[in-house]
Amino acid sequence: MAQYKCFHCEKTISSKALEKRFVCPHCGSRIFYKPRNKVVKLKAV
Repeated sequence: MAQYKCFHCEKTISSKALEKRFVCPHCGSRIFYKPRNKVVKLKAV
């Protein structure tokens, strides 16, 4: 299940909560983004 973050209030929202209406249940905003993991680069020895 995908996790989204509200752009306005920064709260995490599951995709199941956004199935019916694509608005934030906390603040009513309609702008979301998917948080990405930080890439760690390792140096070859």
